[in-house]
Amino acid sequence: MDNKMKNYLPKMESAKMEALYEIENAYKAGDLSLEEARKQIRERVGKVSAYHVAYLEQTMTEETEDECVREDIHALIHLLDGFLDHSRPDLPANHPITHYLKENDEMRKLLLAVEDLVQYPMIKNQWLQLYEQISQYPIHYKRKQNQLYPVLERKGFSRPTTTMWTFDDIVRDEIRESARLLEAGDEEKFISLQSTLIAHCRDLMEKEEVILYPTSLALIDDAEFEEMKSGDQEIGFAFFSVSAEPKTMPGQSSVATDGFAKDLQALLTKYGYSVGEGDQLNVTTGKLTLEQINLIYKHLPIDISFVDENELVCFYSDTDHRIFPRSKNVIGREVMNCHPRKSAHIVREVIDKLRSGEQNKAEFWINKPGMFIYIVYVAVRDAAGKFRGVLEMMQDCTHIRALEGSQTLLTWSDETSQQKAQMLVEEIDENTNETAPITEITPETRLHDLLKQYPEIGKRLPELAPEFKMLNSPLGKILARKANVRMMSERSGIPLDQLLTGIRNLIQ
Repeated sequence: MDNKMKNYLPKMESAKMEALYEIENAYKAGDLSLEEARKQIRERVGKVSAYHVAYLEQTMTEETEDECVREDIHALIHLLDGFLDHSRPDLPANHPITHYLKENDEMRKLLLAVEDLVQYPMIKNQWLQLYEQISQYPIHYKRKQNQLYPVLERKGFSRPTTTMWTFDDIVRDEIRESARLLEAGDEEKFISLQSTLIAHCRDLMEKEEVILYPTSLALIDDAEFEEMKSGDQEIGFAFFSVSAEPKTMPGQSSVATDGFAKDLQALLTKYGYSVGEGDQLNVTTGKLTLEQINLIYKHLPIDISFVDENELVCFYSDTDHRIFPRSKNVIGREVMNCHPRKSAHIVREVIDKLRSGEQNKAEFWINKPGMFIYIVYVAVRDAAGKFRGVLEMMQDCTHIRALEGSQTLLTWSDETSQQKAQMLVEEIDENTNETAPITEITPETRLHDLLKQYPEIGKRLPELAPEFKMLNSPLGKILARKANVRMMSERSGIPLDQLLTGIRNLIQ
C-alpha cells in the first residue's frame, strides 16, 4: 500500500508497527486474551501515538464496504489503555481543531439531554427545541469532509475520506430522520432511533478525538491549518460563530508575494505566455487581461467548476452568490474523493459516460419549497474531440421559474419599482400601530420590530449572510413586515440558533 503518509510523520520503527498490527489482529481474533495482548504490547511495542494507529489503518488494513460501521473504537482504546496517550492537545482558541473539539463538547451536552428526555412522557415542544440545536451538528461533518480530509489525503492519509465519511453521513442521516419523525409525530420510531443515534455519534466523536485529530496535528503544519481558516469560515460552525481573521498569514510579506509573482511572470513569458498586470491573453474570441478574466468569473450569474481529464478538481468560480460552500482545499483533489461513498457510483457513471462520448451532459435539479436549483455536467473536449474534463454549472433558478408573461420594456429594480415600494412602505408606516419594546430575541421576533428598535443592525445583518443585503432596499422593508427570525433562518440557510446568537451579538 501507499507509504506516502510515513514521509510526514516522526520516524517510526517498522518492527514495532508490525508487532502492534500482529498483536491487535490476534486479540480481535480471540487468539490472545486482553492480559496477554497488553503484555506483548508492553514488551514488543511500548508507548503508542495516535498516528501509529492511523498509519496501521492506512497501510496494513484492507478496506471493506462496512468497516466504518463494524469497527468498534472502544475495543481498540480498551486494548491500548495505558499505552496510548489520548489527552487533549493544548491549542490556541482559534485553531481549527479547537473548533471541532468545542462542537463535540456541545453535542455531548445535547446527547445527555436526549438521554434525560427519553425517560419521561413525550412533550413535543421540548424535543423540537432540542432538535433545533442538534440539527446544527452536521455542519461539523461538512467542514471535516471539505476542509480536513483533503489535506490529509495530500499527506497519504486517505482512510478518513474512504471510511469515516460514510459514518459521518450515517450520523447526519440519523439526525435528519429523527427530526423528520419528530415533525411527523411518529413518537415510537422517533424514540427508538435515539439510542442508535447516541451510540453512533459518541463512537464517531471518540474516533475523531483519539485518532483523527491527533493524527491531523502530526501530519498538518501550522501554515496549512492557517490556510484552512478561511474555508472553515465559509462553511460555518455548529452551535457558535467564529470571528473571521485577516487573510494575510503571520509573517507573510508583500515583498515575498511580489517576488513570487514576478518570478512566475518571467517563467511564463519565457515560454510565450504573457500574463503581466496589463497584458492581454488571447482567448477564443478576443483578448482579455488576467484581471478581466477573474472579474468575469466572479460576476457570472451561475457557479462553475472544472475537473480535468485526470479527474482532478482544477477550478471553481468564487462568486458572492455561491449556492453551496466551497473550499480551496478542494483544488487538486481527486473528484471521486469529493463525494461520499454512497454516491460515488453516480459520479463514476457520469464521468465515464462523458469521457467515452456516450453522453455529452448530465442534468440534475433540486426542487424544494421556495427554491429550485439546476445542475448540469458537460463534457469538455478539444478541437480534435479528445476528452479534456468535465464542467459543472449550477444555478439558483427560483426567480427564473417564477417569471410570467413578457417583459420587453426596460425597467430598473432600483428606480421605478423601488420608488413605488418606498411609497408603499411609507403608507404602511403611517397606518401601523406602535409595538411593544423587544425584551428578548426569539424565533418569532418580527424583523420589522427588530429594525425599528435597533436600526443600526440593518446595515450589519449582511455580516451574518449576504442574502440580508436586500433588507436595506425599500422592497426589503416590505418583506420585513412579514418575516420573523425563523423565516430569516430558513431563507438564508443559517441554523436558527446560530442566527439568534449572531443577532444578539450585533445588538450588543
